[in-house]
Amino acid sequence: MHAIQVVDRGKIRHVEAPAPTLQPGHVLVSPLLIALCGSDVHTLYYLRDEDYPRPIGTAGHEVIARVQAVDAPGSSLRPGDLVLALCPPEDAVRELFLTRAENALPLPNGRPPEHFLMGQQLGTVIYASKRLPSLLGKNVAVIGQGSAGLFFDAVCRRLGAQRVIGIDVKPARVAAALKMGATHAINNAEQDPLQAVMEICGGQLADVVIEASGEVETINLTPRLVRTYGTLLFFGVPRAERLELDFYAFWRKYCTTITIAGAGNEPGLVSFRQALDWIARGEIDVSPLLTHRIPLAQAERAYDLAYTRDDGAIKVVIEMPAYRDRP
Repeated sequence: MHAIQVVDRGKIRHVEAPAPTLQPGHVLVSPLLIALCGSDVHTLYYLRDEDYPRPIGTAGHEVIARVQAVDAPGSSLRPGDLVLALCPPEDAVRELFLTRAENALPLPNGRPPEHFLMGQQLGTVIYASKRLPSLLGKNVAVIGQGSAGLFFDAVCRRLGAQRVIGIDVKPARVAAALKMGATHAINNAEQDPLQAVMEICGGQLADVVIEASGEVETINLTPRLVRTYGTLLFFGVPRAERLELDFYAFWRKYCTTITIAGAGNEPGLVSFRQALDWIARGEIDVSPLLTHRIPLAQAERAYDLAYTRDDGAIKVVIEMPAYRDRP
């Protein structure tokens, strides 16, 4: 089978690899569409030198796939089913892979597969949002307006936030914030975000600040924007294993501080199922996120766009051969 492999920092290679063998409790799936995520960019560019090369199929884990075979007694899955296929090893960029049957979530009806592809990222945001305090009537700033930040805009508004302020340096992402539920949007390459947040909030700072980028600069921006005794949620995968932290600014705010990951470990995968349901019902319109579709043969360009965020890129989707060859 054809696959991608991250072989060194910033370098991927197209490789041929043996197809996996079906194992008990698992399903064999063929990916149709794979959306690139900030954690995939982190794997490609920001690991330690000794962590390369990565396993075959790395890096990708947001997947819509077709079930090819099932070895899971009691499972309702059948060959031909379309599923949101969770891939914890993040090695899904190959023509076939195995996942546990409980990690293959059947797609609802009523939306195109690429919309349900966004259910993986949305599910992680729903999961993280369960750790937040009540947002009713509160002011929330979301730093980073990639797909995760944009979904935080939408979810925070659904949870009752009075103001949701999306912050990013890319004009396309700033514009997308207002489409995804943010009440205000700031380009912090053009405006002082501290001054802008205070103006929007009537002289106050945000009650909650969510960091959804992982850049050293955005991590250090969080304590500047949050009120004393507010809440900070760190969601973005840090772009450095060690970083220089403005700890004094952080310490003086006496915040509740949350770091969050691990939605795939939630019993019953409730948050992912909720995400699929919201998308199916049209309660969250994911279409503004879907900016680029690129075939597997041009995977280098897909990863480059996900990294640079140029050309208005928000969510870059790789079309796998099974998608292009489908009936």
